[in-house]
Amino acid sequence: MSTADLPPVLAIAEKAHPAFPEDAEVFAERLRLYAAGCLVFHAGETIGGYVVSHPWRAMDPPALNSRLGMLPGDPETYYIHDIALLPELRGSGTAALAVALVRARASKEKLATVSLVAVNDSVDFWMRHGFRKITFDEIIDAPLARKLRGYSNAAAFMIRQL
Repeated sequence: MSTADLPPVLAIAEKAHPAFPEDAEVFAERLRLYAAGCLVFHAGETIGGYVVSHPWRAMDPPALNSRLGMLPGDPETYYIHDIALLPELRGSGTAALAVALVRARASKEKLATVSLVAVNDSVDFWMRHGFRKITFDEIIDAPLARKLRGYSNAAAFMIRQL
């Protein structure tokens, strides 16, 4: 992903996640902080999907539409901020490729887990890729519970061990 890719990435984000809007600066900052975790996928001549991911702190997903400031010096997990695909890439294997690329990046960073907040009824997709849902009973950290509710009541924090 490059800065020139941000307008189509933002357009895809608006289509894929209309209930979870994020400012352009959130995407631009993630790209500046960790370009290796920002990827685009093409559908013909145009961008049809993307991944935004980065090293982060365990059990502490960034709040929706928030800037990070900086990445932690001692990350504990590899965080998937977002994977979104337009319909023309769904069913093409691109989603599985995106997950594999994220796992490879996490391994390269020598991180033991990959984590994310699942939205839009995507829990089953993530479970098929080896993630497990952290239930509210397991979440003893009130700030984490508040962050999840900031996404939606149906949001799920998920982790995959590598």
